[in-house]
Amino acid sequence: MIHGECEPRFAAVRDAFEQNFAEGREIGASCCVYADGEPVANLWGGVADAAGRRPWAPDTLANIASVTKTLAATAVLTLVDRGILDLDRPIADTWPEFAAAGKAAVTLRDLLAHRSGVVSLAHRPITYEDEVAGTPIMDAIAAARPEWPPGTAHGYHGLTIGHALSAIMLRVTGRTVGRWFAEELAGPLGLDCFIGLPAAELPRLAEMITPDDPETVRLGADVPELRPLFEALNDPSSLTFRAMYASMAFGWESANDPRYVQVEAPSTDGVASAAGLARTYAALIGEVDGVRLIGPELLAEVRRSHSSGLDQVLRLRSDFGLGFMLPGGPLFPAAASPGSFGHGGATGSFALADPDRGLTLAYVPNRGSELLEGNDLRINNLVAALYRG
Repeated sequence: MIHGECEPRFAAVRDAFEQNFAEGREIGASCCVYADGEPVANLWGGVADAAGRRPWAPDTLANIASVTKTLAATAVLTLVDRGILDLDRPIADTWPEFAAAGKAAVTLRDLLAHRSGVVSLAHRPITYEDEVAGTPIMDAIAAARPEWPPGTAHGYHGLTIGHALSAIMLRVTGRTVGRWFAEELAGPLGLDCFIGLPAAELPRLAEMITPDDPETVRLGADVPELRPLFEALNDPSSLTFRAMYASMAFGWESANDPRYVQVEAPSTDGVASAAGLARTYAALIGEVDGVRLIGPELLAEVRRSHSSGLDQVLRLRSDFGLGFMLPGGPLFPAAASPGSFGHGGATGSFALADPDRGLTLAYVPNRGSELLEGNDLRINNLVAALYRG
């Protein structure tokens, strides 16, 4: 049974959400839509654990994986909007150690557009202890050599971008990106989103269930556009492998270890509800309860294409604005408007904003995606339904 509220004009979203359950694609999930700064659909259903004993509740939280990057980017963009940070100033002006290995001229714009070349930490894979301390990961990024001349190409900064943004934030504000987001954005706006989940919130956290059906897991490799990515993920000599698997000392086996969501991992391990994500994105593109996070001029830069074409890490087409994915490649829903922006995550989560229509949509499940960064059939169904509303 699907619970929650939905205005009649967005009934197609409710129908698509319910259909995902009816077709066996879901275990538990929530979906929320904002229109012109107001919630117009807030839906949830299914169960929050593998045993099926805990119903999904209105305030259930789940790991949002790479959608976390957009929370970190949002925090940094608010500082740009206030004139505290400059998109075109070298990062090394704020973080001198970052100048090592030929990175002295890399700007914040380069980093947010996935053009810095700093994509691999295979020389110093991230451990849990590193995430607790924080600074060892920042130090490894500062010492890393770019995989291509910065600014000349782009590639997904899957594990590095969040920590790099946090290092910049720390040097400017004295606070990590997770702490700053909690105190300056989440608290005042009532955003149910976390980069570092407080222990008191753990009872609300859903258990993640990874896809294990052979047909489902193989789906990505059978899509021609995605085949180069899946081949590279299985080649230890590839940049894809080094930037993704070899840069971390742990993997999916830690998905339900509560230690990992309690530390700050601003690229991969944020936690949110769909309502919290949709509200965050709504405050990016307009006013929510009188608060707007960034102004129209910066928003135009965020959604403007900065990187498009062959992704040096993912080996497929990807498109980025500043801190967010854009429509164009196979990792973004085909039904999305050309003016929209958002991001998906390997846990199946996804969030989207369409400033031209004043819409935001967020989706948070506990069944992991069979495709990297979450753009699977469930999300495509929901986004297509959003535009039918």
